[in-house]
Amino acid sequence: MTTYNWGIIGTGWIAGEMAQTLTDEKGEIYGVTTRRTEELEQFAKQYPVKHQFASVADLLADEAVDIVYVATPHHLHAKLIRQALEAGKHVVSEKAITINSDELTSLAALARQKNLILMEAMTVLHMPIWQYLKKSVDDGLVGNVKMIQINFGSHKAYDVTNRFFNPELAGGALLDIGGYALSVARLFMKSQPNQLLTTVNYFETGVDEESVIVLKNKEGEMASITLTMQAKQPKRALISGDKGYIEVYDYPRGDKAVFVETATGQKTEIAKGSSAKALAYEVADVKRFIDNQDLDGALAYTIDVMNLMTAVRKEWGFYYPSEKE
Repeated sequence: MTTYNWGIIGTGWIAGEMAQTLTDEKGEIYGVTTRRTEELEQFAKQYPVKHQFASVADLLADEAVDIVYVATPHHLHAKLIRQALEAGKHVVSEKAITINSDELTSLAALARQKNLILMEAMTVLHMPIWQYLKKSVDDGLVGNVKMIQINFGSHKAYDVTNRFFNPELAGGALLDIGGYALSVARLFMKSQPNQLLTTVNYFETGVDEESVIVLKNKEGEMASITLTMQAKQPKRALISGDKGYIEVYDYPRGDKAVFVETATGQKTEIAKGSSAKALAYEVADVKRFIDNQDLDGALAYTIDVMNLMTAVRKEWGFYYPSEKE
């Protein structure tokens, strides 16, 4: 069995969660780097880190590093992914994988040229429940898919210096939480939506606070998505067809669903996987993609979702400072 050495860029809370996952799965983390020495040292005390690297360049220069996990603010992803790919490393990047579709298209081409895996750490694409439901819907569980409804509402403490609200750091609800909702919608639509309607409210900092997005594809399947960073909502996904509907709560890391049959009203509970192992499923999938050299599988739906997010922001007329340079 092939084992892979992971290098982590960043030491925030999600990097810590991945470090714990790698510890549980592998027993150690090969290497970590961050710009702040004190945070790096603290991280290495908390998790079994084999090597502390003083810089990204040092980590990427180590030939023993196989996979790089990028866990930095959004605006740094594209640059770091490119550096890692050019250094011959497979890459798993936190969402949003890039800030726009041009960046992702370029990086996907580079990954293909280098025969390397590039994957977004988007939990809904790796959770067993979603993989099971996808197959079930494809096999006709709900009949013809008609309407998909998804919401994600959180309440972030308002701090203009926080990355959630900072345009320089590619903040806002769409890139932070919208990818989850759009990934579920795209997963159950037969083709990429070719029509969209959307409206948005902004924070005083200029990034999107909340939005509504309506999508429709050539088959007539529709999806409605609501996002907000200032109103807590249950994380609920509903996939409805002419034979029934599937409902999933806490869907970003969901492990349970309910199917309701239209004709009888009969409810069937479905349980697959465990929400506690969300990142372990990502780790297993990237290993499988590498072993099978499945470059397309690693980016399945990711490019479509990024194209949708870019199209939504274009409709808003909203661009990040780095996109205007």
